[in-house]
Amino acid sequence: MARYVVLGAGAIGRGTARELAEAGHTVRIVSRSGRGGGIRGVEPVAADVTDATRLSEIAEGAGAIVNALNPAQYWKWDELWPPMAAAILEAAERSRAALVTVNNLYLYGRVDGPMREDTAVSPNGHKGEIRARMWRDALALNDDGRLRATELRASDYVGAGMDMQSVLNAFVIKPAMRGRGGWLPMGDPDAPHTWTSGRDVARLAARLATEPSDSPAWGRPWHVPSAPPRSMAQVAADTAALVGQPVRRPHRVPTPVVDAVGLVYPLLRELRETRHQFERPFVLDASLTEQTFGLTATPWDVTLKETVAYLSGTAA
Repeated sequence: MARYVVLGAGAIGRGTARELAEAGHTVRIVSRSGRGGGIRGVEPVAADVTDATRLSEIAEGAGAIVNALNPAQYWKWDELWPPMAAAILEAAERSRAALVTVNNLYLYGRVDGPMREDTAVSPNGHKGEIRARMWRDALALNDDGRLRATELRASDYVGAGMDMQSVLNAFVIKPAMRGRGGWLPMGDPDAPHTWTSGRDVARLAARLATEPSDSPAWGRPWHVPSAPPRSMAQVAADTAALVGQPVRRPHRVPTPVVDAVGLVYPLLRELRETRHQFERPFVLDASLTEQTFGLTATPWDVTLKETVAYLSGTAA
């Protein structure tokens, strides 16, 4: 069995490390704090991910590096991502480890139909441009034969362990569990929306990391298999039915109010760029991934039950 390096000890990083370890591989999970232990076969390592030399040493002899990082300071991506991305590329090239990057859908910008892997990359803001640039840089090195690179693209997260990474967990499922409607900082409650289970992200990341060098996985992106779209109103109703609460429809905070609060609260200010994703149908097509790798999404009812159980536990 091989050895792999996972960058990031959040829910996606830990999930990917667990998938790889359960398949019999040895894994190093890297974070600034060195957390991420408690998983058999996974070694937590403390490191600064902007230090290419240190990352190269950690990745020496590894089959692949999985970049599952997600800077918590959302409003500082322009400052935080470039040095990390450059160090990761250098470490992958120097160590000869393949690179699998966990990405989102920001780089597609505003779309008029389901997003497939061949949908044009056309970001409508700086966060999308950062992620698009990261992919272009990795793809250029892949095409030059200097490393093997791929990335997986997921829609907005749902599931256990997501905490503040999930708009759906925080603004729809939690309030519905208490019999409340919840207040949405953005979005049409009735717009169909794809939600991606964190488990399915980890599963695909681990699968791509273990692909052989001649696999068609390299040099192109892959969409994470996700359950059929559900509007936020539907999710609220599903949650209420599951926990035995009355159905309460989510309410939308008026846009001028959100914009005004965003003047002093940077996270809300940054949500402007992604507002379009929630105001109209936002649907991910992962049929190519399903056909190529034989993977399917976790059923929606399973994901919702696990999410509710997790949120109930954290509340307790």
